[in-house]
Amino acid sequence: MKLFSILFVICTLCQTAAAQVPDCKAITDSAARLACYDRSAPSAAARPVARAAPAAKTDNSKYIDTISAEDAIMNERIKGICRGC
Repeated sequence: MKLFSILFVICTLCQTAAAQVPDCKAITDSAARLACYDRSAPSAAARPVARAAPAAKTDNSKYIDTISAEDAIMNERIKGICRGC
């Protein structure tokens, strides 16, 4: 019962918050409509700051081809198998 009442309160509060959004589509004057959209958009201070990608900690100048290294090991093992003995 407590869960239901808490859910009811949350849903009620969400509806009042959604009702406070201005209806900018109904404004016919384009300058006033643009100003309405500008007021309703979040400010630049509220937006998260975009961060640069972290620098790679590995040395990319040396390329290590692990597949070729594994192939070389497997080829050495295969040469030891007797075929047609």
